[in-house]
Amino acid sequence: MATLVRSFAPSFPSLLENFFNDFERVAPAHQHSFPAVNILEDENAYKLELAAPGLKKEDFKINVHDNVLTVSAEQKTETEETKQNGKYTRKEFNYSSFKRSFTLPKTVDSDKILASYNDGVLGLELPKKEEAKPREPRLIEIA
Repeated sequence: MATLVRSFAPSFPSLLENFFNDFERVAPAHQHSFPAVNILEDENAYKLELAAPGLKKEDFKINVHDNVLTVSAEQKTETEETKQNGKYTRKEFNYSSFKRSFTLPKTVDSDKILASYNDGVLGLELPKKEEAKPREPRLIEIA
């Protein structure tokens, strides 16, 4: 498994140490083509962007189970030019699929994950739980 996000300070274990561990469950990487993934973080959410041009939103399947986010897609296309006496003069078909899984940190509110698909990019927004968001410092007075 490859860690996508590294620890920020070597002396302290990062909350993100194992965040978004990307693993291939089906076959080795040289047998499949996986979309490139960008992972962004702000104070309210993590955002994933998967480059998946040529697909439709109906081609994707996204689910969360046991703190693992899985994104997969499957596309089948067939082209037939002419068929004469039961024989094809040309028939082309293509089948492509991918599946990527990401281990989510405990700070993600998995019930509020949102997805969108625009201009060949699948976007996922993974909101942080309220207790994981940064808070203003609180002054503690000495009694």
